[in-house]
Amino acid sequence: MISSSQHHLSPAEKLGLGSLALAGVTAFAAPALSVSILIFFLACCGVAPFLPKIGFFLPIISQGEKNETTIALTFDDGPSPDSTPYILHLLAQNKSTATFFIIGEKAAQYPELIKKILENGHSIGNHSWSHDNLLMFRNSDNLARDLRKTQQILAEFGMRPLAFRPPVGITGPRLGKVMEELDMYTVNFSCRAFDRGNRRVRGFAQRILGRIKGGDILLLHDSRPFQDEQEEIWQNELKRLLLTLDRRFQVVPLETLTGRPVMERTTGKQSA
Repeated sequence: MISSSQHHLSPAEKLGLGSLALAGVTAFAAPALSVSILIFFLACCGVAPFLPKIGFFLPIISQGEKNETTIALTFDDGPSPDSTPYILHLLAQNKSTATFFIIGEKAAQYPELIKKILENGHSIGNHSWSHDNLLMFRNSDNLARDLRKTQQILAEFGMRPLAFRPPVGITGPRLGKVMEELDMYTVNFSCRAFDRGNRRVRGFAQRILGRIKGGDILLLHDSRPFQDEQEEIWQNELKRLLLTLDRRFQVVPLETLTGRPVMERTTGKQSA
């Protein structure tokens, strides 16, 4: 379990307090500098949410040890009857274990796929209820309600996610408090294909293979390609990618790479 009994100041809070203090000291002697300091802080707050590796507002896990030869596979946005079975088939062929960051409303729609993911020995994380790209800009109540709703539907499968991946990797100042309330932590990624949610699938294997390194958390997508004619391309790219990664690296579960459990088993209506 993750302790939330003691709150530590985030980099954003530390920078904010420091900026206010410095701006106050320079306000009379150098008012232009004072204003610049505050503008710099606000600029950091505006940019930081869109940098998935930067734990500006809260702690974020985005990779393992850089000198390791291990990597972890993660799949976002599922489950989907058009992609999840094929992904599970390839993972079984390669004897690889992955983490699926699940959308709550899709879990409710395709419960048999959630059970299949668990039966195949993979772990499941929370990826919000409906993949609202602006979720981090909602108020705290809406943010907490979204995550709780997803936790509740996944609890029916006899498990509780401990890891949360925000939609599009965007974080915000309200997320840390919600993570503490739900006894969860945030996981992003250090390598991705920039495939736009399987909308740009041609060549994504080479894009990943050209930049991935030991310790990376790889982001892939468990969703149907945007166009029907891209399905075969996506399947071939994914097959090539997983085969090559298996030769180059040791593909390990996310919990092994990070040293943090992704989920815990409980009891539930549809326990796998």
